[in-house]
Amino acid sequence: MKDIDFEFNMTFPIITPLFDDIEQRILSPLSCLREYNNYWMVEFDLPMVGKKNINVTFNQNVITVEAKLKEQYSEEKLGKITKFEYFKKSVLLPGKLDSKKITSKFEKGRLEIKIPKKTDGTIIKIN
Repeated sequence: MKDIDFEFNMTFPIITPLFDDIEQRILSPLSCLREYNNYWMVEFDLPMVGKKNINVTFNQNVITVEAKLKEQYSEEKLGKITKFEYFKKSVLLPGKLDSKKITSKFEKGRLEIKIPKKTDGTIIKIN
């Protein structure tokens, strides 16, 4: 039997989104996704944010919320202070959605986004 030389390097995965968020000073807000009979409700907690500083986009069943904080938020971990300036989070929604009928409401630091489900077919009335 012939000996085969090879090199095995073990590397640990780096959580790049986390490091990118820290480098760009972006926080991920708490969120909640709920399904109802004919719509989805996505809620985001956005404390320290004004309504005018929120940007919501919808593209291919992904809803993305970006919001600029009114003031910097600082956090200290392991002796390092990180200052955050933004919230950003994307949520993937399953199924067919009616993007033309999306509604949202921002009140007391909580953003609610209602996304209707798209129904295929026709409703038939029974006489």
